[in-house]
Amino acid sequence: MIGAIRRLLTPDCDIVAAVMDGAALIESATRLNPDVVVADLNLPLVNGLDACRRIREANPEIRFVIFTALADDAIREEVLASGAAAFIPKQRIGTELMSAIKAAHAHPRRHV
Repeated sequence: MIGAIRRLLTPDCDIVAAVMDGAALIESATRLNPDVVVADLNLPLVNGLDACRRIREANPEIRFVIFTALADDAIREEVLASGAAAFIPKQRIGTELMSAIKAAHAHPRRHV
């Protein structure tokens, strides 16, 4: 999945890190301070939602776009309540990810 997302974003984004688990996500985001973090909700070690919360505690300016295969309304609401700027069902990454990143970057509090 990381490779597919990298190929999708490379023409328009500077990718500063790609990680395999939530602990590495927290470490990398805290150290690198990216504008936007794109993360799977279901990461090993620390899930994407908990990683989002921990990173936002350290730097509330970082925006998050969270994706998952579990695309029901309750999960979407929980993700957005955690501070994520956008929630995308995994099956729509190819069509919605870039616009969600642009919206998150332009409007950090807007929920896509």
